[in-house]
Amino acid sequence: MLNVVKNFDLVKEEISMYKNVNIVAVSKTFPVNHILPLINHGHQHFGENKVQEAQEKWTSLKNDFPNLKLHLIGKLQTNKVKFALPLFDYIHSLDSIKLAEKISLEQEKKNFKPKIFIQINLGKETQKSGIDEDQLKNFYKKCINELKLNIIGIMCLPPFDQEPIPFFKKMQNLSETLNIKEISMGMSNDYLKALKYKATFIRVGSKIFGSRN
Repeated sequence: MLNVVKNFDLVKEEISMYKNVNIVAVSKTFPVNHILPLINHGHQHFGENKVQEAQEKWTSLKNDFPNLKLHLIGKLQTNKVKFALPLFDYIHSLDSIKLAEKISLEQEKKNFKPKIFIQINLGKETQKSGIDEDQLKNFYKKCINELKLNIIGIMCLPPFDQEPIPFFKKMQNLSETLNIKEISMGMSNDYLKALKYKATFIRVGSKIFGSRN
């Protein structure tokens, strides 16, 4: 399990030439005893896919380690929003106006504003969620002006079977168009490519924790 810390340090060293990059250590499916060495090592940003799993694992961990920042990187269903706030500090998967409205209501009730990324479906894949590129500007404006969401950036999952660079390049252009600073993109197999196009949050799982069962 000490390998987790060693693996993390290798990733950190590999990206040391890039400034202001946050490594989100994707801990989904891994038990707490697998994650604790990295928490004790001082790392703060962790990513989970499912609200229920996160509740079970992180509720007491966040009480014990108040500096931890939890990221929801999987799809968020509207009926789970009330459980997601305030457990998650960051939500990477805002993908519809319906979800935006639900988060807006819930953040009001809980008096807690998560930091949010808009998920963009750049590959126009029917099986993937996300806002279409041509609707992005209006969606972003509605989220910040009407729904008072704390939109800090944009996120994408490039098509699995295609070279990701054109998608990363497009994300960089979109962030400049919107004048928005944070970009969540790049995973264990392609984060170095993503960093060349100004990714600020990379989601690294298997490269740190090993392969999942």
